[in-house]
Amino acid sequence: MSSSNIPFTRLVKETEIAILSVLRACYLTKAVQDTLVSKDTVVKADKSPVTVADLSAQSLISLHLLSHFPQDPIIGEEDTSELRVNTPLREKVIGLVNGGFEKEEGWGKGASYTEDEILDAIDKGSAEGGPKGRFWTIDPGKSTFYPYNHSLHVSRSATELESFRLVADPLPFLTVDGTSGFIRHQQFAVCLALIVDGVVELGVIGCPNLGPEPAKIGEEIIPNGKGVLMVAVRGEGSWSRPLTSETYTKLNLPPSPPSSNPLTFLESVEAGHSAHTIQAKIGAMLGVERPSLRMDSQAKYACLARGEGGVYLRIPTKYAGGKEYNEKIWDHASGNLLIHESGGVCTDMWGKPLDFGAGRTLNANEGIVAAGKDVHSKAVGAVKKAVGEAKK
Repeated sequence: MSSSNIPFTRLVKETEIAILSVLRACYLTKAVQDTLVSKDTVVKADKSPVTVADLSAQSLISLHLLSHFPQDPIIGEEDTSELRVNTPLREKVIGLVNGGFEKEEGWGKGASYTEDEILDAIDKGSAEGGPKGRFWTIDPGKSTFYPYNHSLHVSRSATELESFRLVADPLPFLTVDGTSGFIRHQQFAVCLALIVDGVVELGVIGCPNLGPEPAKIGEEIIPNGKGVLMVAVRGEGSWSRPLTSETYTKLNLPPSPPSSNPLTFLESVEAGHSAHTIQAKIGAMLGVERPSLRMDSQAKYACLARGEGGVYLRIPTKYAGGKEYNEKIWDHASGNLLIHESGGVCTDMWGKPLDFGAGRTLNANEGIVAAGKDVHSKAVGAVKKAVGEAKK
């Protein structure tokens, strides 16, 4: 990959390596989804396929960063506490990471890493972040799956898993969202962002199940292609390309959705992630008539950036009787910049800019509202009114 292939003049080396690592991680996670799930997978006590994908993708991306930017801290989602005592899981991850370096021409093609190097790369993701300095944050493939009890040994086909739910006993590092988007081959994303002095300067989002072109209305959440990658550099716009081609298309989020694509919400699948009841009231205030597009991961940001939906809404469940929760920076850093550079606005639910310099979480913010410029202010106003009514 050469600098002439990317439409940016700032952070060229960082962008090249970020794109290369996310592309490889997309192929890795998609291979896990296809080969470890669709063929009547045996789900054993050594963790679910999603866990294997998350750990492997984080290691793969971190190895790229450590080789090129060794002084940069990394904030990652996973650690190796379970990997180091679980031999079958550890061996799977090692194989997947080294296999990931067989994909895509460019730096590291065909490289092979030792067990210690692969595990240490995951644990390098323990940085705390903060308002000063430069660091990376990785979302290694946020996906949804049935939360398996690790004390059970279960063999189920993908069809059976569709209607089967186990009593959850998830370990702390599992990416648990409650339902099986990953196993059902729905949307997920691999994301990487560079943050400098609390500001996101570079963001990459890879969505292996999204098509390179916007989907037809009503088909947005359905896997509709061979994958898409979106990249944004602050001050230089946002761009989209197929996973399989270096042809970049500039993204432009219109101020308001066109009449041919009526306004609707992009929301998380699980009601445990956002207050769907309050969001329904907000929709009524804004005149939303279409059903919400519900998908997990930063794929929501990717869809919004190219004009699908209209508003990404995430209202904390504490306003609907749920628990207190601080959003993690890796879940929003890339998407935040993507929306900004596409011409939209992304803030918290009160209209405050997202603060990526407060540590590993967005603890200075509440909720998320992302939309085109004209819609955003209206959406924030509706949020304030609906949340105020819910508090009474």
